[in-house]
Amino acid sequence: MLLIEHSVLNEMVFNVEYSVDERCGFLIGYDENENRRVITSRPVTNAYKGSQQRNFEITAKDYLLAEQFAVSKGLKLLGVYHSHPNQTALPSQYDEAAAQPYFSYVIFSTMHGKLAEMRSWRLNDHTTFQEEQIYLYPIHYHGNSNHTHTLAEIH
Repeated sequence: MLLIEHSVLNEMVFNVEYSVDERCGFLIGYDENENRRVITSRPVTNAYKGSQQRNFEITAKDYLLAEQFAVSKGLKLLGVYHSHPNQTALPSQYDEAAAQPYFSYVIFSTMHGKLAEMRSWRLNDHTTFQEEQIYLYPIHYHGNSNHTHTLAEIH
């Protein structure tokens, strides 16, 4: 399960909304016994040389800088997020071919510049994507600030 701090989600959505090109960045936080807790994100420039409306690429240098940042803070690089402008939040063949084991891949579907859907994926033992449940935290509802909620519960 992937737990994303609500303020971090807001930053990621701000990065991906309103762009006709795919936007991307890193998920950084803690890996706690099957629960991954994203406490910060780091947007990076899409380095794909072709049409950025349908693909993204992250440079080796950006990976290294993100890894160094995570280690310097006692955190782990947990994965990557990117947008699919005017498309579903399902991984493309390109996404699956470029995916690495261990990482979570959060995909934001944006329709006409607004967030429509968010889903997370991880490679399984057969190197195909399997959906990973996303929860947001902390959300303040009725005085309870420690409860987590799914994205569907928030909307």
